Amino acid sequence: MSLPRSSYYYQPKRQETSDPLLLARIEAIAEEFSRYGYRRITQQLHREGLLVNHKKVQRIMRERGLTRKPKRRWVRTTESDYPCRSWPNLLQGREVTDRNQAWVADITYIRLLTSFVYLAVILDLFSRKAIGYALSRRLDATLTLQALGMAIQARNPPPGVIHHSDQGMQYAACDYVQMLRSHGFQISMARRGNPYDNAFAESFLKTLKTEEIYLWEYRTLADAENRLPYFIEQVYNQKRLHSALGYRPPEEFENAFSIAQTHQSPCLATLT
Repeated sequence: MSLPRSSYYYQPKRQETSDPLLLARIEAIAEEFSRYGYRRITQQLHREGLLVNHKKVQRIMRERGLTRKPKRRWVRTTESDYPCRSWPNLLQGREVTDRNQAWVADITYIRLLTSFVYLAVILDLFSRKAIGYALSRRLDATLTLQALGMAIQARNPPPGVIHHSDQGMQYAACDYVQMLRSHGFQISMARRGNPYDNAFAESFLKTLKTEEIYLWEYRTLADAENRLPYFIEQVYNQKRLHSALGYRPPEEFENAFSIAQTHQSPCLATLT
């Protein structure tokens, strides 16, 4: 038949996965994590055993209108015009290689139907895990003290942990500083007017707003009190993939690090 040998033996390549299955899974992930871009969705599909190219995921998301929504404008919540002491930035140029070496803290506002409430949060910088948070109608040191107390109770940190925040009066208040010193923290603060010095905490708050608060549009304080703990503890800490952690959730990242430490694995360096 004058056919080339390669044509005779040619077999079509197996499809990576069926399009209906892939489409349904992409839509389900995008519905649960509405701020996921195509890279995170691709990584989640790979974790589930679906081998698909990121370009195909991007195309499907674009065709189905699943691309991320535009961001809302930023509103200033830090008040640093007060006659209190500030501390130098101890995180600049420092490498964090384990838990309880550095914590970062920040505050954001949450718009309700007729008012505002405020959320204070503390993250462990190593794993980006949210370890303490508090919600209040008042923007004062009581709010930040509650978040700090929760983090201390959850972690029982050793002396020497760096506590990093902006220069807001809620973090420079005497009661807050006294609590930090009583537990042996090293106090660190971002430079005034420089948001990049506390970028890790601000990145978490951006994720919280775009993937939870803006979607639910809380009407009352009770709405925020019911939804925020679920998102922080069940979604962000345990399910949401973090690009800086090799596309793993903070809880999974910490568990993998603990296992590597226990077995003194040579792969330990890859986790950091």
